[in-house]
Amino acid sequence: MNFNLTEEQVMIRKVMRDFSDQVVAPEAITRDRTGQFPSEIFKQLADLGMMGLPFPQEYGGAEADTISFAIAVEELSRVCGSTGITYSAHISLGGAPIYMFGTKKQKEDYLTPLCTGEYLGAFGLTEPNAGSDAGGTETTAILTDNEWVINGSKCFITNASYAKNLALTAVTDRSSGTNGISAFIVPTTTNGFTVKANYEKMGLNSSDTTELILQNVRIPEENLLGIQGNGYKQFLATLDGGRIGIGAMAVGIAQGAYEKALKYAQERKQFGKNLTKFQAIQFKLADMAMYIESARNMVYKAAWLKDQGKIFKKEAAMAKLFASEICMKVCDQAIQIHGGYGYMKEYQVERYLRDAKLLEIGEGTSEVQRMVIARQIGC
Repeated sequence: MNFNLTEEQVMIRKVMRDFSDQVVAPEAITRDRTGQFPSEIFKQLADLGMMGLPFPQEYGGAEADTISFAIAVEELSRVCGSTGITYSAHISLGGAPIYMFGTKKQKEDYLTPLCTGEYLGAFGLTEPNAGSDAGGTETTAILTDNEWVINGSKCFITNASYAKNLALTAVTDRSSGTNGISAFIVPTTTNGFTVKANYEKMGLNSSDTTELILQNVRIPEENLLGIQGNGYKQFLATLDGGRIGIGAMAVGIAQGAYEKALKYAQERKQFGKNLTKFQAIQFKLADMAMYIESARNMVYKAAWLKDQGKIFKKEAAMAKLFASEICMKVCDQAIQIHGGYGYMKEYQVERYLRDAKLLEIGEGTSEVQRMVIARQIGC
């Protein structure tokens, strides 16, 4: 087993770490307070060639591997969870389904502008009555005169305010259960398509979280994504890859909280000595470092399996589950090490905790991940 990163992966980590520290981090607190979306950051990421990182060069991508994608997400999330989730969703939820299931023309028309950063990618699956039970989709698509007419709504959708097109699911045959759900590419400017960004969130405040309302939205018949009736399966496959992104995001947030806690403990004095001289604090920091290293290895393994063309559903679920839960533990302990200062926004670790909570919920709750794992091990 070779745990060394390739030269390309090392280079991507350095580029993204420097970019995160110099460009993303300085205004992270302000963005969290104001909810300002980091548009300029994504313009600069596009200039760096990072917006299509794992996709082929023929579509404007950088043709890097999934481990490189995980590294990029981790480094962004280390300083700003909102930026991390925006980037992760753009790649793993916005671009991936088009790349995996789209025709060559669909990739040319819709994946290429995502890779070049013309706009952000988004993914419409969750509905008010279909969260963990994605098979309960109520949005419908009816084929009429060579057009699909779509009616319904989606909720908790990332990036839709900044997407010109997005993939979403709708029922095309109610009698077939999950085999009657199909996927479509829908331009957000289509008549009857409304994007609302009215949510007040606990964390990730400068990411874009929206509601989609579709009222007699008409799209061409050729905007069907993949095979009719395979939409549910396609989006489950998309989520497998997306869980690698969430796992990487969890590793990044945990790493950021740990670094701040370690620095504070090295500088803060109580009873005449630094906090790092107290065994209770040493044990907390040792556990934090151990959890992060274990989670990172799990994320990289899932990414490696994906790159090798091997089955990675179980490993992706494990990585997402473990990384998100240890992220909450690490952030909680980072606040504890800071004491009263940890409760203050100035020291940032409370932001890390607020941002971390979504990772136990989004792209499949911790309970759903355990269901996925249980099925994969034969339960």
